[in-house]
Amino acid sequence: MNSPAISHTQQQAIDMAQAAATKLREEFEPLSPKMLDQILCEARSHNGWLDKPVAKQTLRQLYEIVKMGSTSMNSCPARFVFIQSEQAKQKLKACLAPLNVNKVLSAPVTVIVAHDLAFYEKMDKLFAHNPGARQMMADNAKAAEITAFRNGTLQGAYLMIAARALGLDVGPMSGFNNQACDEAFFAGTRVRSNFLCCLGYGDTTKLFQRLPRLDFDEACQII
Repeated sequence: MNSPAISHTQQQAIDMAQAAATKLREEFEPLSPKMLDQILCEARSHNGWLDKPVAKQTLRQLYEIVKMGSTSMNSCPARFVFIQSEQAKQKLKACLAPLNVNKVLSAPVTVIVAHDLAFYEKMDKLFAHNPGARQMMADNAKAAEITAFRNGTLQGAYLMIAARALGLDVGPMSGFNNQACDEAFFAGTRVRSNFLCCLGYGDTTKLFQRLPRLDFDEACQII
């Protein structure tokens, strides 16, 4: 695929983006240990929740952060369904493994983290500088499926970290029937569920001890 010519308007946008990135790098400050603790190092996955609602505006703010995370070809395949109403929770309940029912019903919000297998239909907007990208994915169902799943999962991880940065707790889970969930929430579409993530304010009295992680030499190589 030949690279499309860059217009004057596009070049101006590129120049502005490069200047902004340079400025951000020049002003870079490492996150404090306390901030790193909040989003990863000491943060915990929660199973119990306080009776404290999450405002819809907070969910909108959360997405505005998540959408800025990198995806392949700016594909943005993730689709998020924020389950907040009692009616929607009961609909999701039928899809859950028994051990996860109380976790979901007690959480202020549970997000269905899903991905759109037809994400390429929006690439004329998201990747407009390369008009051939949409058809390239439309013509290769396997590549589209892999791209959607990989990048949708990545966006789900962005959501978890961004939620913690906003002061929310998270409780990701995969104990549910994906097919039943897709039939209940995404019938007639090409959107497919990946995993669930409860959002809210965790009840720390329900936590267990932190489980061990692998050491660097067990999980990493420098070659």
